[in-house]
Amino acid sequence: MVTYNRMVVGELEDAEVDRLFHALADGTRRDILHRCIDGEPSVSRLAGLYPMSFAAVQKHVAVLERAGLVAKRRQGREQLVHTDADAVARARGILDELEVAWRGRVERMSELLP
Repeated sequence: MVTYNRMVVGELEDAEVDRLFHALADGTRRDILHRCIDGEPSVSRLAGLYPMSFAAVQKHVAVLERAGLVAKRRQGREQLVHTDADAVARARGILDELEVAWRGRVERMSELLP
């Protein structure tokens, strides 16, 4: 019997990984993240792009911020949102590690099958 240890992804805790992928699981949040890659839109500008209330967009941005995918900075009365490229790289690293683990499992299963 083979026992697999819980995967430790870099130095991220399970709760951090959960927040990261929860944030990425929503299409609106992925779109906000994409829009913030090329610039620093304000939360109010982002709110004008979606068929939802300003408060709803603020909540989406807050989820992304808690996951470490975006950060906000104040400029006058506006809150500007920018992407944290390192956080996106961490998400990719997590997926890469999962891929390596699954490929290893598939290879082991292939060795067992005739």
